Amino acid sequence: MAIFGSIDTVRAQTAATGTFKTAFAYIDECSRPGTAARKLLDSLEAGKSDRVELSGGVFAMPQVYMSKSPRTAGFYESHRKYIDVQAVIVGEEVIEVADVADLKVKEDRTPASDVLIYEQYDNGAAVRLHAGEAAVLWPVDGHMPCIAVQGSALIRKVVVKVPVE
Repeated sequence: MAIFGSIDTVRAQTAATGTFKTAFAYIDECSRPGTAARKLLDSLEAGKSDRVELSGGVFAMPQVYMSKSPRTAGFYESHRKYIDVQAVIVGEEVIEVADVADLKVKEDRTPASDVLIYEQYDNGAAVRLHAGEAAVLWPVDGHMPCIAVQGSALIRKVVVKVPVE
């Protein structure tokens, strides 16, 4: 099931795998003002994202958006080929998490974009992520990210995609 907490705590829980080291090195770079990765993240306008190729099949998607309100504006998703490492750099949001066994597939976009979209579900666990916190979401973790805490707010986040081994 999902791992979440401070970036350092989540890093420690995934330290055994080299591809996670690549992911957290990029997240660290996004967290430090003045770095190339942070400048890229800061340059993005709301509603925009980018793709940054890393190593070992790992890639990052820096993104900026307004968090979703009401909650029903979001949707559950999961991935088969990649593990998500989602790190909030600026702002805070709620990510709901549920076992995919409890979800009903609405749209299967695999293999083209490695995403399964699910019907609305009201029994997931809500995880509140602040700046400096991250969540690792495995293929069994249906997740609905980007949900507003108290009204829509600007979020700067990086999602690093780690290949499933």
